[in-house]
Amino acid sequence: MIGKVEGTYNKAFENVIRLRIMSILMVNEQYDFNSFKEILEVTDGNLASHLRNLENAEYIFVQKTFAGRKPLTNYSATPAGKRAFQSHLDFLENLINQNKV
Repeated sequence: MIGKVEGTYNKAFENVIRLRIMSILMVNEQYDFNSFKEILEVTDGNLASHLRNLENAEYIFVQKTFAGRKPLTNYSATPAGKRAFQSHLDFLENLINQNKV
């Protein structure tokens, strides 16, 4: 019999790209678009879609600035995003631990 699993499963982190984005933002205060693109090895459009999804959920904050004339977009996890992601990780960890034989 399986008991209640602590934490909350969150569909926002179901996709591996969004899971990796949040993992990066949990250990970095901020991260820029081009660095995400390089480390995640995704296209501009694919990355933008995942970032927009997390932004719409209010899990990340977007800050657009300019370095000279070059646009620079940085992302950081919101407090709500950090809590939701940690709860999701707790859920997965507890699920794994409950199913160990």
